Amino acid sequence: MSIEISPPSLVELKGTSVPAVRVLLRSVDAARLRAVLEATLGRSPGFFDDELAVADLAAIEDEGQGVDWQALADVLAGHGLRLAAVSNAAGALEASARAAGLALVVIRAPAPPRRVEVAPEPIAAAPETPAPAEVLGQSSTLIVDRPLRSGQQIYACGADIVLLAMTSAGSEVIADGSIHVYAPLRGRALAGARGDGAARIFATSFEAELVSIAGVYRTFEHGIPADIARRPAQVRLVIGEQGAQSLSIQPLSLS
Repeated sequence: MSIEISPPSLVELKGTSVPAVRVLLRSVDAARLRAVLEATLGRSPGFFDDELAVADLAAIEDEGQGVDWQALADVLAGHGLRLAAVSNAAGALEASARAAGLALVVIRAPAPPRRVEVAPEPIAAAPETPAPAEVLGQSSTLIVDRPLRSGQQIYACGADIVLLAMTSAGSEVIADGSIHVYAPLRGRALAGARGDGAARIFATSFEAELVSIAGVYRTFEHGIPADIARRPAQVRLVIGEQGAQSLSIQPLSLS
């Protein structure tokens, strides 16, 4: 059993749009969920910081009335997630979720981050040359040349992201495409945030706390393997037998 935890998306909760973490469940058995979360995120209570969570039930069939929603909520709470609602529930699952006091919501795509754009200095150009703003608008890559401090998050909506300065421990980089870091990569890096399994993560100095591609996570609470620690590396998603998904982290030769 695997689990997918996506970056915060907007949901309508009690008439207000709020960000919530989407947790795609493949079973509503609390014991299985606990085992998968510990294997995926490591034994790290409060991995998330008291964030709202929505249980997405699209991947499971109606499992009847026997769902212990409080047990599921307790498991998620152990990793800092507050179960507030469910989505894609039907039949008895919907009825039991309502009876447990959970809201039924629709998850919307996350809004792109606010960016501050500096107008380029005017340059002489032939009439047929596109204006700088038009060229920038067509780009599918977000380039960031400033360090990312602890507690800061940056999200490249519908794009790759290229970072030319280090990311600090406690920071978070999210991209719908691939992530390229030409500096020390610390903190969390989540590529393929909307399910792109072909996305990759590249770093010239791999020092990450967590990496993820298309919802498949790997943490390093026991340390980074010596052959990739503080060295160039790439992360990619591999699919094994019977569709099992895992992350492959390999040294990257830059010579």
